[in-house]
This record gives sequence, C-alpha cells and structure tokens, in this order.
Amino acid sequence: MKAIKVIGAGLAGCEAAWQIAQRGILVELCEMKPFRKSPAHHSDNFAELVCSNSLKASRFGSASGMLKQEMRILNSLLLLCADRCSVSAGGALAVNRDDFSAMITEKIRNHPNITVISSEVTDIPDEGICVIATGPLTADVLAENIKAKFGGALSFFDAAAPIVTAQSIDFDNAFYASRYGKGNEDDYINCPLNKEEYERFYQELITAERAPLKDVDVQNPKVYEGCMPIEVMAQRGENTIRFGPMKPVGLTDPKTGHRAWAVLQLRKENNEGTLYNLVGFQTNLKFPEQKRVFSMIPALRNAEFVRYGVMHRNTFINSPQLLNADFSLRENPQLFFAGQITGVEGYMESGASGLIAGINSARLFSGKPLVKFPQETMMGALSGYISDVSVSNFQPMGANIGILPPLEEEIRDKRRKAEKMAERSFAVLETFIDENKI
Repeated sequence: MKAIKVIGAGLAGCEAAWQIAQRGILVELCEMKPFRKSPAHHSDNFAELVCSNSLKASRFGSASGMLKQEMRILNSLLLLCADRCSVSAGGALAVNRDDFSAMITEKIRNHPNITVISSEVTDIPDEGICVIATGPLTADVLAENIKAKFGGALSFFDAAAPIVTAQSIDFDNAFYASRYGKGNEDDYINCPLNKEEYERFYQELITAERAPLKDVDVQNPKVYEGCMPIEVMAQRGENTIRFGPMKPVGLTDPKTGHRAWAVLQLRKENNEGTLYNLVGFQTNLKFPEQKRVFSMIPALRNAEFVRYGVMHRNTFINSPQLLNADFSLRENPQLFFAGQITGVEGYMESGASGLIAGINSARLFSGKPLVKFPQETMMGALSGYISDVSVSNFQPMGANIGILPPLEEEIRDKRRKAEKMAERSFAVLETFIDENKI
C-alpha cells in the first residue's frame, strides 16, 4: 500500500498527517529536525510555537474561537493537545508551549500509520500525493525550487516576544489582574508606568539599535500587521503603543486606585507560573538593547530574560493564482500546500489549512471527490480567500468575522452578530460532514 507524503512537521504538517492517518492511510512525514532547524526554531519536537503561546480567543462568538471549535468538531489533533496543555489566560486559549509540542510529537511518532523520516527535502516530489507544509521558514533550497516552479513567492517579516522569569519581576511595581476582570485574577501580571516613565521608555525604544535584517530596509521592514515589532509600531506615534499593546484600559492599579498611563501585560508561559512572556512585545532589537530598554519598565528593572525576541522572514506563495479552495494545486491536483506558506496567518489558521489539506489528500487517495468547506464556516471562508483569483494584492489573512457571508437577519450588536454567525457555522459544518461522510 502506498503512502501520502507530508513535508514538514509544523502545525499544518502534523494536522495533515494526523487527518490522513486517522483515515487508515499510511503517511510518510518528512521533517528536517533535529539535523537542521530554521533560525526561529529551537526545539527538536514537532509543532513548535515560535512566537506567542496564545492561540487567541476561546469564546465561540469570536473569529478565533469559531475557528477552533470547527476544528474540534473535525477531531483536530492540535485542539486535542491544546486543550490538554492549556494555561490560564483570561478569555484566550494559551498553552504551555513545551508540553504542547511534546504531546503532538508523541502522538505523531506513535501513530501506527505514520512513519517519520528525519531528513531535509530539497525538491518537490514528481509523483504521488504530497502535502507541502514547510511553513513560512521553508529551507533555502526547497524555497528556491518552489519559487522557480510557481513563479516567485511573496514575503514579510514576523517577530517573537521575549520571556522572563516570574521570580525576577519586581512586584512592588506590578500587580495581578485580567483586563475588565475577565478570567482568573492571576492570569496576567501587569506592569504599570506613569507618564514620565512611559515617555522615557518610549524615547529609548524608538532609538534603540535593531538587529540587522538581510536585504531589507532595517528601519522600515515589510512586516505583518498582526505581529508587528513593538519598536516599529512605536514609530507611528508616541501614543500608538499606549492604545495598543500597552493600553491601560480595564486595569486599576491597586496601589494607587487609578488607571496607569500605560501598562505592559505579562502572560503565563506554563502552568507553574514560573515563566511569563511580554504580551505584544514582539521585537527585533539587539539582545543587549532588549535587556536595557525593557528593563526601564519598573516591574522589569531586574528581569531575567530566558529568551529574547527575534525577527525572521516569512515566505508565502501567491495562493490565489495557484491553489484551489481544497488547498490542491490547480496545475497538479496531487500536490497540496498547507500552513502559513499558503498565506493563512496564525497558529490555528495554519493548522486548519493542514486539516483541510489532510482530509482532501486522503479523499483523493481513496478515490473520493475533493471537498470545499462551506463559506459560512471560518475554515471555508479562509480557504475561499486564499483561492480567490480576483485578489490581486495578496497578503496574509487570519480568521476574522469580515470574511464570512452576512446573516439573513440584520443584527446591530457586534457580539450577538458574531455569536449567531458561530451558531450558523457549526450547524452548517455538521450537515456538511454528514453529507460528505467526512
């Protein structure tokens, strides 16, 4: 019995391999770890989270929550593991990234239908069914071959935030609270700044030395809006980050009884609460500069950084000109792409594309027609966007309510409107699953 080849054991590749294997089909999962890692990867395990440990909102009546619930309905491996490895994070689903990656790796390696091949793939297979899920940091040789074969690729820069130890945080200048009291009180550590402290911090932030980026304008790199370095965002104006990652609304400093001028939030990295990441502080500052500038925040004056922020290039193909909504290649239906290389943006969006590619590659292998997910679902709306031939200036897209078709009834309240869209999505998805025997 032949096998389907999946290239890349990131979020999309693991989800695709799992969906195929769960349908009784053999999978050859090719992964270059541990022999070679991209600049942003550190662990030998699969499905490594290189940026935030948050998988975004949990509430079904939100774009991110809707997407995750759709994936649960379809027996997603990523959601199975994420729910088991969750750490408290208010209204978000956040995970202990090490436990999450280790659990996925264990399940993939122990699946009887999956064979892991630890080697780097440098070219696109000439025959057989294959899912390319090599991610936005596809290794150089394969990336060049993809560009050459499919008429070039697009790129932007992505960044990760630093992580500090809990014991090094100065709690004389910090307090536990979730914004507006959502979630548990100890979900976030808040680091307030008064106006004078903020202004000093801001000036040092915008003038701090950045790490060099190859072949780009370091002062104005092309970055993805959803993961913008804090120093790049700050250049837009003195109050930009104070109305963004450092917004103080919904938080009252118990020491003063008032709202601070600005607040940095720290979110748990693990259940033990020994590590915290700087929320929204993705950065490309040089490591010594990160230590110097971020330590100007009073609560972090003695902070111990266990990981500094990094910035890296993300590459994606021009999917609207290349892919069908089932993530197969128009010119070769046996070849599927999945993950951020397709231009979906976000951890779970990447996983969802792997889920769709896995289901459809398995159906192709079994002689069944490929399926296009309904537009009323978040998965269907995302796959529709990346395959829309009318999109001329293609840029990465994450889950959002705006890409869903409107409801038949007019609802003014945004929250209720999103909830009704979620209800519609889940009902349509259940019918779709039954009709197509997925």
